[in-house]
Amino acid sequence: MLSYPPTLRRVISDSDAVSAALPGPGGAYLLYLSATPRQGGENLQNWAAYRLRALRAEDASSVREDAAATGLAFSGGTGSCVIDDYVTRIGAHHFEELACLVHGRSGASVIVAAAPAARWAQSRSLLLRAVAAYRVR
Repeated sequence: MLSYPPTLRRVISDSDAVSAALPGPGGAYLLYLSATPRQGGENLQNWAAYRLRALRAEDASSVREDAAATGLAFSGGTGSCVIDDYVTRIGAHHFEELACLVHGRSGASVIVAAAPAARWAQSRSLLLRAVAAYRVR
């Protein structure tokens, strides 16, 4: 279950995702939260490396891991998280994100909380609270 503050609103994303964002001027997202089912060979032990490889393969021209942890308690499960920052290939947009793989009794899912790097410091506590509130079954 993805919980998000009332300043964010539900947005359309991948068909298997639930996402919320704070749109800024011109439609660019100032904050972004998304939860999706696990989609590949990611597991709690390889999560940080897996996430960074996925970012590089999708659309990042550079990716840097800032912190990572495993064995984290979530409501209904256990997770591994990585905090990273990356620059997109198109537009050279710089983002920071917290991405977690969370295993529950009935499966695994991924939650991502992101913001433009220039807004990360002021948005971090709100995004961390949203991730901490994430519940799995």
